[in-house]
Amino acid sequence: METIHGAPSYTLRTAEVELAVTQTAGHLAPVTFNFKGLKASPFSLSPWTPTQIDQSLPNLLTYLRGDFMCLPFGGQEKGPPHGDTANATWQLASASATSLKLTQTGTDTGATVTKHFSLIPGHHAIYWEHLIENLEGRWNYGNHPVLDLSHVPAGAARIATSAFRFGSVYAGEFSNPAAGETGVLKPSAEFSTLKSVPMKDGTNTDLTRYPSRAGSDDLIMLVNEPATEAQPFAWTAVTFPGYVWFSLKNVADFPSTLFWLSNGGRPGHPWEKRHLGRLGLEEVCSHFCDGVDVAREDRLAAKAIPTSRLFRKDQRVRLPLIQAAAAVSPDFGQVQSIVPAGPESVRITGENGQAVTCPINWQFLKS
Repeated sequence: METIHGAPSYTLRTAEVELAVTQTAGHLAPVTFNFKGLKASPFSLSPWTPTQIDQSLPNLLTYLRGDFMCLPFGGQEKGPPHGDTANATWQLASASATSLKLTQTGTDTGATVTKHFSLIPGHHAIYWEHLIENLEGRWNYGNHPVLDLSHVPAGAARIATSAFRFGSVYAGEFSNPAAGETGVLKPSAEFSTLKSVPMKDGTNTDLTRYPSRAGSDDLIMLVNEPATEAQPFAWTAVTFPGYVWFSLKNVADFPSTLFWLSNGGRPGHPWEKRHLGRLGLEEVCSHFCDGVDVAREDRLAAKAIPTSRLFRKDQRVRLPLIQAAAAVSPDFGQVQSIVPAGPESVRITGENGQAVTCPINWQFLKS
């Protein structure tokens, strides 16, 4: 156990990857991917530490950093936002040189959740899964990675995803004008490309370039195309200076991806317009961020988009993800594709035709 950014944290390290997970709330960060001549640390740490803000706030905000599991996703009537999984204490179940396993039984859902991280020597990747047991009924859920691009020149980071069949801006006011918050994207606007998304002022903006739209916080949702033999996983990627961060998932587990574009649009405590250049790329089964009750209403059924999943107490559900990094040249540009390159590697191709192949056991994502 180490205290990192003000939080007692479990740690796991190999030559390629160093990671920390907070004991309270189970938030993953910092994470460092070690390359020759480069240390890549893509995940966000909040601009505050746990003792520097109002102690009455939920642990979700007190410890806010990196990535965390949300069960349910969003609000709920009898529990904290994003659930006990993003707020309550996680107990150490086991640890080794390449594995870290934490557990928690939620007082809100009653579910027992196991958070399992594993590292493979030689791989610049985190293989992690949540195992959910003793949960009954329909629930929404998601992983909530938040990246920090505040140090990147405006528009210099490049964002990309695998093919999606539905893209929409959040239907309501994601940023509350009554609280002085600012959002610039047009509510409910649908789009087919991230390069042209409608704004409130009647123009379009390019969401593939970030940081951008200073002084705003916005939310969109993409629904991924189903898997195929050639593309057995969906992906999300961000090109930082010198490296690409990417996430791989099984679409059946996480049918949608939320973009939380947080660039100083929230003046209230604890944000105070200092949460800058942050980018949430959240893998979910949910209706935007609207909470479990809305997710159960199945509002996107006409589009065959699931917003919740049926759980049974006598069935264990496994939700795996891979988050990784690859060193690239300065002119690699926006990722165009991530595809299997054999059973234990992937090939990442950039917009200028360059490609890198890196060891990734992508079959970890299979059920």
